[in-house]
Order: sequence, then structure tokens, then C-alpha cells
Amino acid sequence: MTHPWTTTAVTEITAEPARIAVLFPTAGRTVGRDPVDPAGDPLGLRHGTADDLAREQLVAALLAAAPADTAAASLSELYRYGDDAERRGVLRGLNAAPDQQQPIVSIGLELVADALRTNDTRLVAAALGDFAGAHLDDHAWRHGVLKALFMGIPVDVVARLDERADDELARMAAGLIAERRAAGREINADMRRVASGASTAATASSTTTTPTPGG
Repeated sequence: MTHPWTTTAVTEITAEPARIAVLFPTAGRTVGRDPVDPAGDPLGLRHGTADDLAREQLVAALLAAAPADTAAASLSELYRYGDDAERRGVLRGLNAAPDQQQPIVSIGLELVADALRTNDTRLVAAALGDFAGAHLDDHAWRHGVLKALFMGIPVDVVARLDERADDELARMAAGLIAERRAAGREINADMRRVASGASTAATASSTTTTPTPGG
């Protein structure tokens, strides 16, 4: 159920898109920061937190109300000057708006690339949603998935995984498995799942290769 504050904030942004700069940072204090599914998803990696969901709706309202170049500039400022929760909200908001115009796609790709360079599990998870699945090139997308594996982020947060997974990604995952096995480290089911897409020959070959686990 949508929080009453979120409904009011969406109405304000629809009427005056610049209001998002004032409303966006206050979402956590108003609607809360608890995970949507505290038992099954305590970090909010899959389903987000209460403020994540509110900010998704604020971003969707901005994208619907403002010209694309104005909306792109606003998203850039919200992300670059926001805290980690606000940055996560921008990324999740991009996921919630599937038909972005080119200025928004361009800035969205920059923001996703920045998030994937961090070591914040919730930012990385948010960056691998529907927007990334639709717009990241194959190289960047594969390295994002490998980074999720490396960080222990459940791969069911990765949008379009089954659609976009290919032998190259499987070889990279198999290489990660080989590296971790050699170091005596844990190998989880997600790593095996992604690696299983490779042919037997490709998987065997990858065990002699040290992968780059994503940036």
C-alpha cells in the first residue's frame, strides 16, 4: 500500500518537477527505512526498503512530468549529491520507468556504471535491475553479474539474467569458481548456476584462467 506522504509527493512533483530536489531526501525520515520483506530479504536487495519504494515513485513522477533533458539533469544531481539510500532510489526509479528517452538513458548508464564500481551491496543490486538489463552493453552487464557473484549478492536480483546469460558469462563464472576453489573459499549455488551455461569444454578451459571479478 502506498504511503500517504508518497501520494502527496507524487502529486507535487507532477505539478512542479523541481520539487523532487526537496522531497527526495526526506523520504526515509517520513516513510521509514525498513526492508519490505524483513524475514526473506533483510537487506532489501531483492524487494527494497520502504524509502526505496517511495523514491521509485518520485522518480517515475519526475520522468512523466519533466522534459527528458530536465529529468536527466535532476537525476544526476539527486544521485551525485545524495547519500547511499538516495542513490539507490535513483537507480530503482530508473528500473521502474521502462521507456526512457535518450538523455535519461545516457545519464542512467553513467549512474549505473558508478554504482557498479562501489562495494555497497545494495547499490550494486539496485544497479542490476531492469534498466541495466535493457541498456547495459554485454561487456558491462557481464562484469556487473560477476561482481554480484563476487560480493555474494543473490543473482535473482539481476534483471534478464536468463535472457542475457551466454557462454562468455558462464566462462567468467567458472573461472571465479576455480579461483575460489584454489583458495579454499566457499562456492555458492548462484556461482554454479551462472557457470552451468558454459559447454563442458569451455568450463574445463576456464579453470586455468584467473578472472577479473568486476570493477
